[in-house]
Amino acid sequence: MADECIHGFEAGMCDVCYPAAVPEKPKPVRAPAGTRAASARVAGAPRIAPFSLATQRFFHVTHLRNLEAIMHTGEIRADVEPVVDVSSAVARELRAGADLADGTTVAQHVAFYASPTAERWTELRDGATGPHWSDEARAAKPADFVMLAVPAVQFGADITAADADAAAPATRFAIGTAEATQLLRRLRVDDPEFLNTEILIPHAVPFDSVALIGVANDRIRDQVRDMIARAGGYAPKVAVYPPWFAAE
Repeated sequence: MADECIHGFEAGMCDVCYPAAVPEKPKPVRAPAGTRAASARVAGAPRIAPFSLATQRFFHVTHLRNLEAIMHTGEIRADVEPVVDVSSAVARELRAGADLADGTTVAQHVAFYASPTAERWTELRDGATGPHWSDEARAAKPADFVMLAVPAVQFGADITAADADAAAPATRFAIGTAEATQLLRRLRVDDPEFLNTEILIPHAVPFDSVALIGVANDRIRDQVRDMIARAGGYAPKVAVYPPWFAAE
């Protein structure tokens, strides 16, 4: 049996090659006589699987033209001005002024999505409307971006979870593994795919912590592989996965 599918994912991890089975409709179960309906549990009701950061991957989206610099420095850095900056000046100002409880600012962190279909990423690939996107973001096509997937275990305790846009005034933060896990457990009750969640990692993330680079098509995959070959050293898996880059 192959170790990975044609898109470069491990067996069972690709939604295209391994589509999820349609769940059977649970059969109604009559509550025992003498019990109150409000407190009765219905057999067959969906259960939320136990949550652990150890099984999570987080996703950093960047323009293809920024990737070579990341490989050259060996880090995804918060303090580096990217070749293609998709954030507007207003967005960067807001993040620089958003303070965290540990004395740092949001701008001093590398930002990750908690889902490869996060709302902000969907907004970016659908045309980047809104004041927090730059003109370069609006001019880019979804296929111009790559998605760097990093297992949460690579971050250790240096992780902050935000329940919404990290620069928004009402956003709640949870700093450290234990608090971040608790926040994510609460959030997934209403948002099981973490579409509105942001993950912040202080200062820099080593490139060799990237487990997979997701790309939109074969042409971009070949370009990324050429970059990796020129850079030498660490070579993460590169996978073509069009659903991550399709505009809605």
